[in-house]
Amino acid sequence: MSINTQYDFDVIILGGGLVGATLALALHQQGKKILIIEKKPPQTDLLSLSQSWDARIYAISPTNQQFFNRLGVWPEERVQKVSHMEVYGDGNGCISFDASSINVPCLNSMVENRYLLAKLWLALEEEGVAIVSSCPQSVITDVWSAKITLENGQTYCSQLVVGADGANSWLREQVGIEVNASPYRQQGIVANFNTEKPHNGCAYQWFRGSDILAYLPLPQQQISIVWSTSDPESLTKLDKESFAREVALAGNQKLGELTLTTPVFNFDLIMRQPKKIVSQRIALIGDAAHTIHPLAGQGVNLGFADVQCLSNLLTNASDSGIWSILRQYQRSRLLAVRLMQYSCDGLFKLFANDYFPAIGWVRNKGLNLVNYSGLIKKRMIREAMGL
Repeated sequence: MSINTQYDFDVIILGGGLVGATLALALHQQGKKILIIEKKPPQTDLLSLSQSWDARIYAISPTNQQFFNRLGVWPEERVQKVSHMEVYGDGNGCISFDASSINVPCLNSMVENRYLLAKLWLALEEEGVAIVSSCPQSVITDVWSAKITLENGQTYCSQLVVGADGANSWLREQVGIEVNASPYRQQGIVANFNTEKPHNGCAYQWFRGSDILAYLPLPQQQISIVWSTSDPESLTKLDKESFAREVALAGNQKLGELTLTTPVFNFDLIMRQPKKIVSQRIALIGDAAHTIHPLAGQGVNLGFADVQCLSNLLTNASDSGIWSILRQYQRSRLLAVRLMQYSCDGLFKLFANDYFPAIGWVRNKGLNLVNYSGLIKKRMIREAMGL
């Protein structure tokens, strides 16, 4: 290759999930020529999707909501705002957060994966972004370009290839980026329920030893739950009624009786830390760049922050894959990602620690102390909201 390389695209993005599709739209709206490679395009019929609720629900921070508004894809018609949150320890510890304490309308907004994804893909199609339904077969980079060959035989040349292809990233493996993986020996269990009592826009979370249960509010007196547990089989083997009863009991009947409305899904919980997130003409974003414990609900927000960071750096770049920009992207994201990973990891280990009897007293006392400290609580709220 030479400096006179002819590029098919400025940026090729592997993976058309939420994070990859968001980056594609952001870069396209900057005037860049983008290609998305996605084996299985999502459903985009909003009317059909609106007939039921997806069990994959995300708490989107206000900062990222503003970003989606600028892109023109925020699904306001399908959002539940969270104005209050209550967190309970495994003893008498409790901490509550309220949006009114920092004069904002909500702490975050609950959005379902498939509906936001459909809005993104409809925008991509409307704006004419190139999309190929295939799988990558090989990738070759040099100082000037990245060339990717697909299983269908097509080859494309670009300035940059971005891996938005998930926790088990093909691109990350192909370019030889090593990953430190720390399994939690847990699974996350997710499902949606109708509730007997209204949630009033309040999210709940319970720490029960190593188990963590979250109730996430949805419109129409519904919730989505995320239960991180070391004994998933004891829950997944239950019939629908027994599982709903177990979830209600674990949540202290806070919202009364529950009725299961979706299939139950489960997934392994692993903290992943790639040794780097950039290589020659390569960048990783989203779960390809990091995974964390879901107890804070910040995984997807970290991915969207990757998108904002990378797209901002590329705004005026004539060469989207130049090393100085990639190096700056990696430096810019390292601290925020590591801080969130280690914060979630530390909190998980604090509540999972049963070796020292005094630890239980300390962690619950700590929750209560923070609850009575207005300044600390306000700072925690602002950090979680990305403010």
